[in-house]
Amino acid sequence: MCGIAGVLGIDDAGTSRRVVDRQLELLRHRGPDASGSFVEGPARIAQTRLAVIDLLTGDPPIANEDGTIGVALNGEIYNFRELRDGLRARGHQLRSHGDTEVIAHLAEELDPADLARRLDGMFAFALWDARRRRLVLGRDRLGKKPLYYWHAHGRLVFGSELKAVLADPTVPRELNPRAIPAYLAFGYVPEPETFFDGVLSLPPGHVLTMEPGARPILERYWSPPIAGLGDAAPIKVDHEEAARLVRAGLEAAVRRRLIADVPLGAFLSGGVDSSAIVALMAGAVHHRVRTFTIGFEDADGFDERPYARQVAERYDTEHHEEVVSPDAVDLLETLVWHHDQPFGDSSAIPTYLLNQMTRTEVTVALSGDGGDELFAGYERFVAALLLSRYRHVPRRVRALVRDGAGRLPPGAAAGRGASLRRFTAAAELDLPDAYRAWVGLMPDALRREAVDPDGDWGVADYASIWEASAGARPLDRLLDLNLRTYLPGDLLVKADRMSMAHGLEVRSPFLDTALVELALRLPPAVKIRGLRRKVVLTDAVADLLPEAILTRRKRGFGVPLGRWFRTDLLDYMQTTIGAADARVRAHVAGPVVDRLIARHLDGSRDHGHLLWTLLTLEVFLRRQGW
Repeated sequence: MCGIAGVLGIDDAGTSRRVVDRQLELLRHRGPDASGSFVEGPARIAQTRLAVIDLLTGDPPIANEDGTIGVALNGEIYNFRELRDGLRARGHQLRSHGDTEVIAHLAEELDPADLARRLDGMFAFALWDARRRRLVLGRDRLGKKPLYYWHAHGRLVFGSELKAVLADPTVPRELNPRAIPAYLAFGYVPEPETFFDGVLSLPPGHVLTMEPGARPILERYWSPPIAGLGDAAPIKVDHEEAARLVRAGLEAAVRRRLIADVPLGAFLSGGVDSSAIVALMAGAVHHRVRTFTIGFEDADGFDERPYARQVAERYDTEHHEEVVSPDAVDLLETLVWHHDQPFGDSSAIPTYLLNQMTRTEVTVALSGDGGDELFAGYERFVAALLLSRYRHVPRRVRALVRDGAGRLPPGAAAGRGASLRRFTAAAELDLPDAYRAWVGLMPDALRREAVDPDGDWGVADYASIWEASAGARPLDRLLDLNLRTYLPGDLLVKADRMSMAHGLEVRSPFLDTALVELALRLPPAVKIRGLRRKVVLTDAVADLLPEAILTRRKRGFGVPLGRWFRTDLLDYMQTTIGAADARVRAHVAGPVVDRLIARHLDGSRDHGHLLWTLLTLEVFLRRQGW
């Protein structure tokens, strides 16, 4: 894994060199093993390297035979050996044994979109083609690896993280006025926007090309298939055959991710997804798999170590676990620095700590990310589908249920009370709005009271994604919506920043291209059956896992925010977002902030996640001086 950065634009060469040197310094945590730059004409492309494959000949800069095409790569190309063999058969001379050089040679033969389409992996790349006088940026299909850019007046600055783009003094540091309303709606800013006005994220499945002095051109080379639309014909199989296909696809995906010249391990949470990955790893390697789990010593049910141990014992893994009592205040500043902008998902805390522990033993770890996205593992998928039936219940009865749910204490039935409240609140909404209400952060009415009611571009974009899938089956549309919003906006951002904070490469077999394209074309009936979620995946790996893992209720990878804001974080909260001079109050209505704090402290509501979101925003605004 690596960090990439660079500048395209005619200026004082010394200025560009200083900017790129600063970019490499800021991205050192992503690639501590080596760094280098390819410089030609108006282009300067740079990379920090985390050495995983080809330890001896893979250091940057990497170029083709005659040095006319230079490449920087962040990520892994899993089919690089097949691509390399094909290039050599066609007469190309390759000097290294890794994947970056393959891109340089493919660029001699293919246009940018076809080049990206040939790559199977997680990647963000930059290449300068001196013969064609063009810069090409590319990002993987789902957005596993990040890439940000800014352009103006024929100049373009890019980097793996926002801090690398902002290292160029010509890039303005101005607050994007559309960011805060969207952030309060989702807990992140939907792509391609960021908190910095004019600084954009290259969308997943896209390439960008730019010639000096011109404007960049974006082109989509891949979209997630939606069964029944376009060329994505539904796969007509029964449940048993679907489970067999899923098992075979997941086995192949795991094997593809075991290529490395450094130690590998796996995260193990005790859930079906990570447990299945560990089980398949154990059957594919000839040594003990190293597994990693963290837990919390608390009474809130966030400790999954006992479940993880069952899997570790079954497969005789070299198991590592750690009990953490994080100093959330100190971590908050660290998390904001690594994310470069507010990030409302508090599970970044345990994710950061898990990656930190794992990096002490291995350089690469496999994770279970993506299983819920492909096979409908979230509660919200079932809830959204049930709403269509619930709306046939008489309105008076629905009102009684809603009133009863509102009187339940915040922690009723280990969180089921909160689920029931969300369900009844969404009952009067259309399906996409109901789904957003379930997965979103701040309800629309409260958000419009808190911020500018005209700031709904993120919600409008959400609606347009939903409309684009019209004609497909409801569950397929919901999966597509989740894959284009929450996955790249939250889950993959968290996975990348928290792993790269420690120079750890994380690979996600569930997000394998072939497995994604298979899963999204399977019938909805094999994914959800009644109230059961992720049915086909669970059945596909049932013989590999202990019964307790298969039947336990899914829990998120979270922290006890509700309790923390009444204890450990109470004073900090009151002196930051609770203070009259809080920066956040210049952007979010003070009475709304006060009401959220008061209702959380008196126990009438659990607003832990909203308070964390505001606190993260406050820290960011202070850091920027906004």
